[in-house]
Amino acid sequence: MSSFLRRLTLILLLGAVSLFGQSAAPALPQPAPVAQADILDYIHKAWETLRRSMNECSSLVDPKLGADARAVLYLPSAVGAPLEVENLGKECQVRVQRLPKRITHLGEILPEQLPIQGLLFLPNPYVVPGGRFNEMYGWDSYFIIRGLLADGRRDLARGMVENFFYEIENYGAVLNANRTYYLTRSQPPFLTSMVLAQYAADRAAGLPNREWLARAYLYSKRDYELWTHEPKLAGETGLSRYFDVGEGPVPEIADHPEYYANVADWLVRHPQAHTGYFAPTPAAGVGPELHVPLCGEKACAENHVERFTADYYKGDRAMRESGFDISFRFGPFGGSTHHYAPVCLNSLLYKTEMDLAEMAQLLGYSAQARRWQVQARRRKKLVNRYFWNRKKGIFFDYDLETGKRSTYNYATTFYPLWVGLATSRQAKAVVRNLAVFEQPGGVAMSSQGTGVQWDKPYGWAPVELIAVEGMRRYGFNSEADRVSKKFLMTVLGNYRREGTIREKYNVVTRSTEANVTAGYQTNVVGFGWTNAAFLVMLYALTPEDRKNLLAPANSQDHSAN
Repeated sequence: MSSFLRRLTLILLLGAVSLFGQSAAPALPQPAPVAQADILDYIHKAWETLRRSMNECSSLVDPKLGADARAVLYLPSAVGAPLEVENLGKECQVRVQRLPKRITHLGEILPEQLPIQGLLFLPNPYVVPGGRFNEMYGWDSYFIIRGLLADGRRDLARGMVENFFYEIENYGAVLNANRTYYLTRSQPPFLTSMVLAQYAADRAAGLPNREWLARAYLYSKRDYELWTHEPKLAGETGLSRYFDVGEGPVPEIADHPEYYANVADWLVRHPQAHTGYFAPTPAAGVGPELHVPLCGEKACAENHVERFTADYYKGDRAMRESGFDISFRFGPFGGSTHHYAPVCLNSLLYKTEMDLAEMAQLLGYSAQARRWQVQARRRKKLVNRYFWNRKKGIFFDYDLETGKRSTYNYATTFYPLWVGLATSRQAKAVVRNLAVFEQPGGVAMSSQGTGVQWDKPYGWAPVELIAVEGMRRYGFNSEADRVSKKFLMTVLGNYRREGTIREKYNVVTRSTEANVTAGYQTNVVGFGWTNAAFLVMLYALTPEDRKNLLAPANSQDHSAN
C-alpha cells in the first residue's frame, strides 16, 4: 500500500480534510497573497489539478474514510477490466473487483453487503470538487460542466456527461457520487441541463451530433423515471421528494460518530424543538448508542443514552441526497427531509420535462414533445398550488406531515425563476423579497442562523448562480448584476489573500470563516463548482464591469478573515 499512500499528496494539495475539522494530513503552508489577474489562471489550471481518471492513483484516495482505508476499485459485474485499470491495480497496489451482480436500480446492492467500500469505475476523466470530495458528484458536476464549457474544455465536459450515462446503465441511476456507499441515493436532477449545455456548446462549435442527442434523450428519460415513481413520490401531491433507499446511519461517516453525537447533543439542549428524532427507549432505536449531553467532544459526567429512530436516519439520508447538507430547512439537521415536497427538486423536474420536450422536438419526436409539455404544465400548476405563498411573495417547501407550507425562508425560492416556471408577477414578488437573503457578499442560503453550513450566513456558488440567472431570466438585470458583483468580489478578495477558492463563503462578513457549531466544520479548498460559477457569472457581466471587478483597487474592498 505504500506506493498508493505516497500518492495521497496529490489530492492533499487541494486541502483534503476530514469531518469536524480534523486534519487528514499535516497542514500545508499558508499561500502568500497573489496578483489580481491570477484567479482566472488559477481556475484554468485547476481543471487539471482536480481532474481524475482511472489511470491515476490519486483517483482512488478517499479522505472521508481516512489514509488507512484499503483502496478498492469496483467494476460492473459484466464489464471486462480495461488495460488502464489493470495497470492501476499494479501501480497503486489496489484491489480491482467486480460488483456481485448487475445493478438496475438504487439499492439493488446495499453498501453493507460489500466487504470493503470503494470507488466505482467510470470510463472517462472527470473533475472532482476538491479536498475530501475526491469523486464525481451529481449536482456539482452540472456547475463544473458549465465552467468547463465557459473555459473551452468541451471534451472533458462531454466525458463527464457520458459518465452519468454509464452510471445509469451500470449502477442504476445518476449517483450522489461514484463510491459504493452512494449506491442507495442520487442527487438533484441536473442531467438534462448538462446534456443541453453540452449540445449547445457543440452546436456553437459547428459540431451538432443528433446521434449523441438521441442517446442522451434515452438516458435522460431513465433519470426522470427515478424521480416520478415510489419511493420518491411526495404522498398524494403529485410532486416528488428526496429519498434514500438505505437504512440507518450513512456509511461514509461511520468512522466519525461525532456527527450523530453532536446532533443528539443539540437536541438534548433544545427540547423545545419537539422533533421526535429520538426513540422512546434506547432499545427501540437504531444505530449507535449516543451518550449525551456532551462536554466538549466527550460525554459529560452525568449523561444518558439516546438512540435515533429509523425515520430520523431516513431524513438524514434524504437530506444528503438533496445536496443541502446540512440545513434546518427540513427540521433540525434536515432530519425530516423525506417528509417534504421541496421547491428545488420539483422546479428541476419541471425543467427536466421542458428539456425533454426540447430534446424530443430537436429529434423530430413531435408527439413526445407535446406529452412532455403537458407533464410540465401539470407540474407547474402543482408547484403554484403547494409552494407559492402569494402574501409573502416567496416559494416555500410543502410539509407532508402537517399538510401546510413551510415558513422557512430559503434561497431555493429562486429555483422557479431559474427554470422559467414562475409567472412574471411571482418573479417580481420574489425579487422584491431579495433583501430577505441579500448580504454584503451575496445571497445567504436562509434568513436563519442555525450554526450549520447550508444556512445563514453562508453563500454557495451554485445557488448564487441560480439566483442570478433566475433574476436575469425575468429581466431583473440590475439586481442580478449587483448580487453577481457582491459574490464575485467576495471570492476574488479572499483569493487574493489566501491564494485559494473555497466551497462556501460567509456572505455576511465576506470571508472564508466557517464557524460552524454543529455538523461539518470545514471549508474545503478547490473548489470545482465555485471555480465554475465564478467564470459563468463573470462572463455574464459587461466587459467594463469585468474590467472594473478585476482591477487591483478592488482587492482592498474586503474585510479580512
